[in-house]
Amino acid sequence: MDVKEAVALAKKHVADLFEEEGAVNIGLEEVEYDDQDQWHITIGFSRPWDERESWAGLIPPALRRTYKVVVIDKAGRAVSVRNRETADAG
Repeated sequence: MDVKEAVALAKKHVADLFEEEGAVNIGLEEVEYDDQDQWHITIGFSRPWDERESWAGLIPPALRRTYKVVVIDKAGRAVSVRNRETADAG
């Protein structure tokens, strides 16, 4: 499986998994291939509550995103989804 196929699978997996939460603006953030033949693909997206007023205007709307790392195995299966911590996570 090449990188484009792995990214497409990761995006589809995130879109399907978070569909009920209204995930939008789903996009690739970073890709890593490990020594166990797995892709670690970070996907960013926004959900409705990312745009709420509770942010008090401190963070521009474009930066209010959730980041998930999707691990795709060599068989093309998403085997895990986990949070991708960012430097501004508190």
